[in-house]
Order: sequence, then C-alpha cells, then structure tokens
Amino acid sequence: MLSVSLATIFPKYHNKLIMRLLHLLLISIITIPCYAQNHETTIRAVFDEALENGDSYSMLEDLCLNIGHRLSGSPQAALAVEWSKRKMIDYGFDTVFLQPVMVPHWIRGKEEKAKILNAKTIGSKEVNVIALGNSIGTGENGITGKLLEIKEISDLEKIGKKNIEGKIVYFSRPFDQKHIRTFKAYGGAVDQRVFGPSEAAKYGAIGVVVRSMSSIQDDVPHTGTLRYKEEYPKIPAVAISTNDGDLLSKLLIDDKDLDFYFETHCEMLPDVLSHNVIGEIKGTEKPNEYIIVGGHLDSWDVGHGAHDDGAGCVQSIEALRIIKSLEIKPKHSIRAVMFMNEENGLRGGIKYAELALENNEKHVAAIESDAGGFSPKGFSYSGTESQIEKLNSYKNYFEPYYMFNFSSPGGGADIGALKNQGAAVIGLSPDSQRYFDLHHTTSDTFDKVNKRELELGAAAMASLIYLIDNEGF
Repeated sequence: MLSVSLATIFPKYHNKLIMRLLHLLLISIITIPCYAQNHETTIRAVFDEALENGDSYSMLEDLCLNIGHRLSGSPQAALAVEWSKRKMIDYGFDTVFLQPVMVPHWIRGKEEKAKILNAKTIGSKEVNVIALGNSIGTGENGITGKLLEIKEISDLEKIGKKNIEGKIVYFSRPFDQKHIRTFKAYGGAVDQRVFGPSEAAKYGAIGVVVRSMSSIQDDVPHTGTLRYKEEYPKIPAVAISTNDGDLLSKLLIDDKDLDFYFETHCEMLPDVLSHNVIGEIKGTEKPNEYIIVGGHLDSWDVGHGAHDDGAGCVQSIEALRIIKSLEIKPKHSIRAVMFMNEENGLRGGIKYAELALENNEKHVAAIESDAGGFSPKGFSYSGTESQIEKLNSYKNYFEPYYMFNFSSPGGGADIGALKNQGAAVIGLSPDSQRYFDLHHTTSDTFDKVNKRELELGAAAMASLIYLIDNEGF
C-alpha cells in the first residue's frame, strides 16, 4: 500500500531505486515518534494498572494494622520480614530470598515523664517528651538539673565546661520555615538531635532535651536516632514537643535557673539477627545487571510507621507487581529490596552494598522511596554526568502525571553506598509539606495515607524502572 500511495503522490518517479529510498525515508520519519510513543503508551498502562488494580494500599493496611511498628530487633520486625517475603512469593516473583544482617536491639521501656519544676510564672508543669533512639535511660529516679538553652552545637565551646557541667542542655533550634522543601529544613536542624548528646556530654552535661524535628506547632514529640561517641560519657536524651519546647524558651528568658526533670527507661540490648528481604524478576538480556527499588522495613516503635517507611516498602513491591502484571519483560534483573535497620543503624543498606560488591553484582540504578506516601513530584538523583543527563531526559514522560521536579543531588540512605559501585542513586520525591508533621511520631498511622497518592508513587517508580531498563545510561 505504501508503494502505491507514493506512486500516486509522486507519479513521475517510476525508478524502483528512488521509490525504495522514499519508502525508507518515510518509514524512518514514522518510526522515530512511534518509539517515543511506545514508551508513553507503556507508562500510561503502568499508571492505569496502579490506579485501577493497585495493591499498595491494601498491602500497607495489612502491614500497619496487623503488624504495626517495626523497630529493628523487635518481634514485629521479625513478623514484617516474613510478611514481605510471603507477599513477594505470592506475587510470583522469580526469586525471593532473605539476606541476613545483625541489627541493634534498642528498647524504649516504660513511658517517659518530664516536668518543668517551680518556674517563676507557671510553677510546675508536665510536658510532652519522648526518648531519642539509642539513648540510655535515666532509671526510676530520673534526672533533675538546671536548663541551659543552646541554638548551635558550636555554642557549647563558647559557653565552656564550667557553665555547662551538671546541667541539662536544651537544643532549641527550630526548622527554618522559609524552605519550600521541608527536607532542607530538617537537614538544617537535625544535627543537634544526632550529635548533640555526645557534644553536650563532652562539656559535662548530665542530659539533653532537643526541640522536636517538626514543621508544625503541636504537642506531639518526635523521636529519632542519636549517635554516641565512644570517647564521651553516654547521657540520656529526649525530644520535646514544639509547643512545650517553645514554652521552655519563653520561660528561660526571665528564669535562668529553671529546673527540669525527665525520666526514661530505655536500654540497648545485644545485637540480634534480622534480614533484608529481596524479591527479583530475572532479566532477559542482562540478568547479572540490576535495577533495584526499595524502602526500609523497620520503623520507630511509635505509630504504625506508615509513611516512614511502610509506604516505601509497599510501593517497591507494587512496582515489581505492576511490571509482572503488564507482562513487561525487563532486560536487566529488577529487585525490590526491603532494607532492615535504616532508623537506628543503617545496617541493612550497608550489608546489601557489601554483598553486592562481594558477589560482583553490577547495579545500574537504585531507587529509594523514603520520603512518605504523598503525591509524587519527581525524583532526585546522583551519579555520573552521563547518568544525570539521561535521567534529565526522562522528565517529559512524567509531566502528564504532574511530576516536574527532576533534580540532583539526591538518592537515599539505604542505597547511598551503591553509588561508589557505579550505580545511579535515585530518590522518589513526594510533596514534602506534611511529612514532618508525622515523622517519627505516634501520628504516623495508616489513616494518614491517601490511597491515590500512594498508588501514584508506585506507578512513578515502576515507570522509571521501565525507562532505565530500556534506555539505560
């Protein structure tokens, strides 16, 4: 038909060679946009599958309501390992296996107590605190001391040991609310939680209170990990809610001798055996090269760990389920990885990278979802210049789904070590405005997750896997 059409359009061309050249030219013109169209069609099918038949929300409901929070070393974490293994087996992934990893076993113990004592204007008042992860406890007697407010860790050296010794240091630096992306505000405040206790102990402090890492004012304290330095004494540390933290700051203006009491019962037990959980679809052309997508299976021991990071786990499993359901045959091997112990040790991510190197596994790309199950806005990524250029070229495929934020640098905590092995590391970037309202709190529960937003994130990751698998770097 094509030859007849050309002969009709170009009646003076009867030479077969000329007709053949015109034929090839027209085919090439048609084929180029069709190739792009095939990608667009497949990505549309991925989103349709997620939105019409998605399982991520029902998986998250099961994980959150039937298992709950999943701190490393806990019985719930062990149940979550078996749960995710069974899910991926039931979905018919080619291989599902456990990767052993030793993890810390920290327990919170009895509920924390805290009180402002004999303030000049309000007297004594109970306040809302929560122990920081990995902290030692105070025991039944608690600790009492005068509060010393500090904004920056560097201020400790300026104030000096004689003015800090025997006191409870209060790190009060809030989020910088001017940042549109709240993760930047978190990064500008979190050092006082992670490193503050050991730095305060260096100058003789007996305890630490940290203003919660949150972008809103409320009465809910936010936990999170601290890191003790072995060369300094270990002192107990708690986070205080933003409302109560601001009250402390207000009282300290006129009451420099304000006394504070807190009581915690946490302790660190010996390490225990746990596992990363890995499901794999084998590649048809490059089975020994891997594209992975993952989240961390552990969570803090409060709330359900729904956004942090149950959402990332079920989205990762769902990404592979979608690929399998649509009968997409990937060229590379695709893995969904449930990392263990991101919250208070990062042992799972470290172990995965160690074994990848030991087993000579080539990782082309690693995608992580650990920023909540909110509406996806794009991806952040780090890699070589050519990898970044290629990832930037995918942006147009996602614009119909209102994903416009393609930027670098980025990645994720559990996949970071794979960058040193040549992989592009990529983080799903959801809308961040509400994330730190819930992060590390009793409020991070299943009912806070929107079904469509969760499904859109899973579809976005499945689509990116498809593009990288076909287009590479």
